[in-house]
Amino acid sequence: MLEPRHNMVAYLDPQEKIVEFKEITRWLRESWISEAITHQTSVYKMLIKELWDSASVVEIDGKEIIRGQVNQLSVDVSAEVLNTVLQVSDDIKDPYSVLIMCQRGCLLRMKCVDDILGGEINKAWLPLRYKFLLHVPIQCLSNRRGGYDMVGNDLVGLMVALVLNKPFSITKYIFANMKENLGRTGVCGNKFLMYPRFLHMIMNLQHPNLPKAHNDVLKIDVMIEHSLKIFKGVAAKRYTECTPPWKMFGALGNKNYIAPSNDKWRHVNSQFDDDEPRLKKMIDDKFGRKKLKIFGDSYDESDNDGGDDESGDSGDGGNVGANGASIPSGDNDEYDSDNNPPEPGYEHYFNDRGVRQV
Repeated sequence: MLEPRHNMVAYLDPQEKIVEFKEITRWLRESWISEAITHQTSVYKMLIKELWDSASVVEIDGKEIIRGQVNQLSVDVSAEVLNTVLQVSDDIKDPYSVLIMCQRGCLLRMKCVDDILGGEINKAWLPLRYKFLLHVPIQCLSNRRGGYDMVGNDLVGLMVALVLNKPFSITKYIFANMKENLGRTGVCGNKFLMYPRFLHMIMNLQHPNLPKAHNDVLKIDVMIEHSLKIFKGVAAKRYTECTPPWKMFGALGNKNYIAPSNDKWRHVNSQFDDDEPRLKKMIDDKFGRKKLKIFGDSYDESDNDGGDDESGDSGDGGNVGANGASIPSGDNDEYDSDNNPPEPGYEHYFNDRGVRQV
C-alpha cells in the first residue's frame, strides 16, 4: 500500500535554468502552497503504518480530528494542525471545492483542448505552464495513488482556485481525503499509507524525540531538474502552443489579482475574449438546450427559436451532471433536497438508466 510518487516533493527550478517554466515555477516558489509542496522530511514506513492502522475519527469540542497512536503516543490530525505544519494560512471556513461551471470556463481561458464537459480531463491537453501547475498538486497534494494524467473536478477546482485567487482550504481538502482513506482497505486489510510526508511533519511537531529506525526509511520521490526537461519534452509532443505562448492570467500574471465575483472565471471588464457564450454553446451542442444546475450554479435558456435570452425559463430539458449525464426533468425532491447533500466536490446525477449516483 505504498506509492513513491504520492505526496512527493516538487522541484521548482530555483535557478530558473529552464526558461519555459520560469514564470510558473517562480510563482509557485512565492505562493502560499510553497512549503506544502517543497518541504522534505525523512519518512519511516513502520511509523506511518502504525499511525494509519490505529487511526480513527473522534470529535473533541465539536471538531473532528483523526487520532492515531505511534509508540503508544497519541498523534492528532486536523485541518488546523495541517494548517500549522504546511504553513498555508488557510481560513478553515473557506470551501474546498469550486463550482464546475467556473472550472470549465477557466479551462477555456487556459486554452485546454480536451473535452472540458467530461467528468475528467487529461492534463496533457493543457499548455505547458498550466499543465505543470496541475501536475504539482496531483503529485504533491492530492490523494492519488496512481493515474496521474486524468484528473477529476476536485483537482481541477484546486488549480482554478490557485489561478483565480479564490478562497480554497487545502487543509480541509487534505483532511477530507484522510477521512475517506480510513474507510478503505486494501490487500490483507492494510490501508493506503496516504500523505506520509505530511503525517511525519505532524509527528515531528507533536513528538520531536520519537524513536526512528534508520533502516526503515520510506522512499518518496522528489522531482529533479531532469524531470522538468522530460516533462517539457513529453508535453511538446501532445500540445502545440502558440508562439509566443499566451500570457498567463489571474493571480499567475498579477500577484494582487482579485477573484471575480459570483463564481465567475473572469471580470466583467476583462480584456480577453468573452468565452461564456462559447461555453454555453458547447453545452447546448453536446446536451441540447437544457437547464444546467451544477453545485447550485445555473443558467436558463429558452427553447424558443427567438434567440438566447438567459432570463427565459421555459426549457423542458433535464439538468446536466458533472460527468455529462442527464438528470430527468420535473420535480425531484431527492435531488434538490439539502437533507442528504453529497460531500463537497461531488454532486448527484442520474445515469443513462435513470439511477441516481454521486
